[in-house]
Amino acid sequence: MNQKPTFNADAGTFEDWESRLTDFEDRLRPIARRPVDIMRPDWLDRLRTGLPPLDEAGVREPAEQLLDELISAYAKGSDETRSVIRRMFVQYRSFAWAAALSTRRISVEGLRQHLILFSMKDQGWDSRDALLTLQEIVRDADTAGVDKAAVLREVAAMSSSINRYGMGSTRDMLLKFVNTPCHGLSLSR
Repeated sequence: MNQKPTFNADAGTFEDWESRLTDFEDRLRPIARRPVDIMRPDWLDRLRTGLPPLDEAGVREPAEQLLDELISAYAKGSDETRSVIRRMFVQYRSFAWAAALSTRRISVEGLRQHLILFSMKDQGWDSRDALLTLQEIVRDADTAGVDKAAVLREVAAMSSSINRYGMGSTRDMLLKFVNTPCHGLSLSR
C-alpha cells in the first residue's frame, strides 16, 4: 500500500498487518479456490459440516487477533485509515472470504464487531451475498433482543458511501436496518 494513513499506531503497524495478511492469504487461497461440486447430492451438507476455513488453515487464533486489531483501528481511525483497511480486504481476497469472528452477535459489543467487519468487507464481490450476511447478523441480534439502532448508525457512519454494485452503498445497507426487522426487508428503491 502506498498511502499510509495516520492514526494512533506506530509506523510499522500497517506494514505488520500487510505481512500477516500475506501469510494468511497464502494459507487460505487453496481453500478459497477449491472447487465445489454442486452436482454432488450432499454438497451443501458437506459445506455446512466442514471445518471453517480459518480452522482448516490452522490460523484461527492469529487471524482473529489481526481482525481485533483491524476492527479497533477501523473504529477509531480516520476515513483514510478505513479506506486503506477496506482496500486490504480487496487485495487479500481469500483472507476476506474466510475472515470470521468467534464472537457471537447477541450482545451490543458482539453486534458491533460483526457490523464493523461487514463494513470492512464493503460488500465483497457480491452485494446480494453481503445483504444475506447482514440479514443474518441483524436477525441474530433481533432474536437476542439487542437494541441495534445505535450500533447500526455508528457503523454506518464509518462505512463507505460508494454504491459499488447498484444495490446501494454499505452505509445505505446498514441504515436500512435501523428501524426495520431483518425479515421481509427489501432494498428496492
